[in-house]
Amino acid sequence: MRKLYTLLAALFCISTLLAQTDTRLYDIVNAVSADRIEKDVTTLVNFGTRHTLSDTVSQTRGIGAARRWIKSEFEKTSANCNNCLDVFYQKDLVKKGDGKRIVKDVWVVNVLAVQRGTKYPNRFIIMSGDIDSRVSNPNNFTSESPGANDNASGMAGTIEAARVLSKYQFESSIIYVGLSGEEQGLFGGKGLAAYAKEKGWDIVGIINNDMIGNISGVDGVVSNRDFRIFSEPVPPTETEEQRRARRFYGGEVDGISRQLARYIHKTTKTYMPEMNPMMIYRLDRFGRGGHHRPFNDAGFAGVRIMESHENYTQQHQDIRVEDGIAYGDVLEHVNFEYAKKLTAVNAINLASIAWAPPAPSTVEIGGIVEPSAKLKWNKVDGAVGYKIYWRDTTSPTWDNHKYVGDVTEHTLEGIVIDNFFFGVAAIGKDGHESLVVFPNKIFR
Repeated sequence: MRKLYTLLAALFCISTLLAQTDTRLYDIVNAVSADRIEKDVTTLVNFGTRHTLSDTVSQTRGIGAARRWIKSEFEKTSANCNNCLDVFYQKDLVKKGDGKRIVKDVWVVNVLAVQRGTKYPNRFIIMSGDIDSRVSNPNNFTSESPGANDNASGMAGTIEAARVLSKYQFESSIIYVGLSGEEQGLFGGKGLAAYAKEKGWDIVGIINNDMIGNISGVDGVVSNRDFRIFSEPVPPTETEEQRRARRFYGGEVDGISRQLARYIHKTTKTYMPEMNPMMIYRLDRFGRGGHHRPFNDAGFAGVRIMESHENYTQQHQDIRVEDGIAYGDVLEHVNFEYAKKLTAVNAINLASIAWAPPAPSTVEIGGIVEPSAKLKWNKVDGAVGYKIYWRDTTSPTWDNHKYVGDVTEHTLEGIVIDNFFFGVAAIGKDGHESLVVFPNKIFR
């Protein structure tokens, strides 16, 4: 009888892995509140301006009041989860003239809430929103600058994700952060990326949320389901040797940030199939930037999540009516149900990554001039099995996969290495997967 129970348990485990769904993620989607996001966006808008160079002394106006309120919200969430969040400021002094938009010395202050993992406390997945706002003149730090969508929406989403996910425990750590100085030159992200390097953080990636509340585009398109995931193809820190290897073995669109984008796409299509995630093969919008970029510059994976149909009359604008057009990033343009959806997209991906084991650090591939592709990888602590992915070389997503069990090598018979790209992911006991790792070594 004991053998029967053991067999049934093993079969249940295998079926769970193959099903690749965890009902807790549906609960997380349902727990995100549009009402709470609306309340938080409204509070941020009511600080008048959150310009990086604005007032830091007032209790009701300026970026100082805003960041103190954000910190207090994280602390409230922590109090409700038995102090499960470590809430603190991380700051850097940026001197006058360090960029055209720094017209006086300023402390760029980020607000962090760290939810420590039970097994891998030094392994982090990060969700960020921007605290600061601006009007037409980027150096005008006194005028009304509500920044409702850009980027109170992303900041409110980050606060809400912390509320929802603090009800759970994860093996890896999650960081919820409000970054400052984005509009003045991405200074908050630069400071935090350098801080992470100094502390030796193992960062899986950062999911940067910048404008997640608008559904009516300047192009006339209205959509509450489309959203974009921006990711760079390969890290800027790659070596010349790695660049040369890509020329012969491929991988031009398979860097760590692109794998994070694919992971988000897959998780969203699995648990929120009504949404339409659009992978954009760019670091960011054409000629523009966001707060994931400083992390990319430091060699970390990072993507930007945002609405698909922007309205430029509502970004970086003085509040005014001109030629019959109402300009300004004001509260009434934010669709809170849509912001809720994109917050949920973040939350389920944070949870899935934080519940998953680490990815293999080494994936080797062989099978040159052979009828089969061969892969080897290192064993991962906490993994109960591994999945090999492959796709056509022109496909944006991992379309084929095979669960191969708790092994460290496998041959895909009859699949010619020349015609596909390959990768390997580690699978945890609840079916959650690591990011896919593109081969980083060759064997013969």
